[in-house]
Amino acid sequence: MSPTANTDATGLRKGGQVTFLGAGPGDPGLLTLRAVEVLASADVLVADPLTAVAVRTHCPEGVEVHTSGETSADGADPGDSTPETADWGAAALAKLVSTAVKAGKHVVRTVDGDPGLDGRAAEEMLACAKDRIPFEVVPGVAQSVGVPAYAGVPLRGRHGADVRFVDAASLEPQGWTDLGGCDATLVVRTTLGQLPATATALVAHGRKPDFALSATLGGTTTRQRTFTATLGTIAAELKSAKVLPSPVSAPVDPQTPVIAVVGEQVSLRGALSWFETKPLFGWNVLVPRTKEQAASLSDQLRSYGAVPHEVPTIAVEPPRTPQQMERAIKGLVTGRYEWIAFTSVNAVRAVREKFEEYGLDARAFAGIKVAAVGETTAQSLIDFGVKPDLMPSGEQSAAGLLEDWPPYDPVFDPIDRVLLPRADIATETLVAGLIDLGWEVDDVTAYRTVRASPPPAETREAIKGGGFDAVLFTSSSTVRNLVGIAGKPHNVTVIACIGPATAKTAEEHGLRVDVLSPAPSAAALAEALADFGAARRDAALEAGEQVYRPSERRPGSRRKAR
Repeated sequence: MSPTANTDATGLRKGGQVTFLGAGPGDPGLLTLRAVEVLASADVLVADPLTAVAVRTHCPEGVEVHTSGETSADGADPGDSTPETADWGAAALAKLVSTAVKAGKHVVRTVDGDPGLDGRAAEEMLACAKDRIPFEVVPGVAQSVGVPAYAGVPLRGRHGADVRFVDAASLEPQGWTDLGGCDATLVVRTTLGQLPATATALVAHGRKPDFALSATLGGTTTRQRTFTATLGTIAAELKSAKVLPSPVSAPVDPQTPVIAVVGEQVSLRGALSWFETKPLFGWNVLVPRTKEQAASLSDQLRSYGAVPHEVPTIAVEPPRTPQQMERAIKGLVTGRYEWIAFTSVNAVRAVREKFEEYGLDARAFAGIKVAAVGETTAQSLIDFGVKPDLMPSGEQSAAGLLEDWPPYDPVFDPIDRVLLPRADIATETLVAGLIDLGWEVDDVTAYRTVRASPPPAETREAIKGGGFDAVLFTSSSTVRNLVGIAGKPHNVTVIACIGPATAKTAEEHGLRVDVLSPAPSAAALAEALADFGAARRDAALEAGEQVYRPSERRPGSRRKAR
């Protein structure tokens, strides 16, 4: 849509309107570029429950949020619920949309999957058309297409066989007869409780009992589980996997949505299952770092199929007295230093905040050589507009930085002083090493690190009770602080440490170290954990055993088949 006199730069109307937006089948990464663009302009968000959290992250800070649903009576307000948590019936939703649009607001109505395949969305569009409310439609990845792709079941082979999409709940009797008598690949939307009856109905109307079938729950999310069987054996398969009622296990909710595929293409899943075979698929991994520090690490863990949970163990606070930093910043501007060395992202942030306080920017570093202890710290400098002159060529640590640091040379170095802004509890390794190289060092406390507040009670219970599959320790202080604020991780939890010193601290606290990073970086640590998970999975498969997450091995946990 090209901007016109009646639209803004994104192609949206300048007055109020509604956008029906497909949010995809569950994976936040399946939102389209257009969807993200539209969400950024939302004044009011009305979201289907499955994808509500994913779409909310792309909306402006002050967006008014509602969750669609059928719990409120039509025509009634949602009672005492707040707008953040309200469920809305159809009539109440129409009233909400109409009022917002008349006030000139942009209402984004997100639908799980694709709005063109959602009967409720079609009714809401008709209501908008009837009331002359402007609307547009942003398609999304349909669940019936996206889920089989994540399950490793292509819907068409090289011969391009017919594919039929079926909603089992709304299928008329004649429809079952037609489906039972055809050879098309069927993609069936149903529920866990209805699935055995659906399979039985297809057999009763002509499909052979040995037709291959796959059934996927939680499709495209890290809770995805796919079962393969035949029309004749799927009920027994689900019971043996303990997801249907049995005398010894609690079943999964029978209303759990399922996407089932019936046809010969299911046989390809063994070779094409790419998602559920990721090395850390479904692992709950504890990352004891702040959200800012953990962002890239969490993204890397997600790429391995894990579910990262960020729990800060350290809080960063300003120094008790600001005079040291004030003198240091003045010295930077007046040419007191030849070098400035950054040993953490927090040090970069502390200097940057002081710069902004004094109205300075990256140009104040002109003429000063800048060193960074590692890639993450270097990236935070680059984000500030400063490219480091020196980084360790080997180990990313203070010792590694010293390996490459040039000795002071009075001929080539007009100034012999280095500024080292760092934490109040930092070690003296770098200071001592620089002095040995002939440099004078201004060792300045840029920030203080204190133990963070304890995480919520449910997180503490998960840590101590074995609810996490792994924990990543990136320093000795994260070990000490996590144990201090939340307790010791359960012995089924895989412990991964960034280096020998961190591993030693973990062992001193009674923890068994399972994974040791080959290099002292968060990225290498996450990769080492992924390698551990892959080796563990391969060993189980080679032994003919079921693959379980570590947390499913703890006493009392219900083992889940995949």
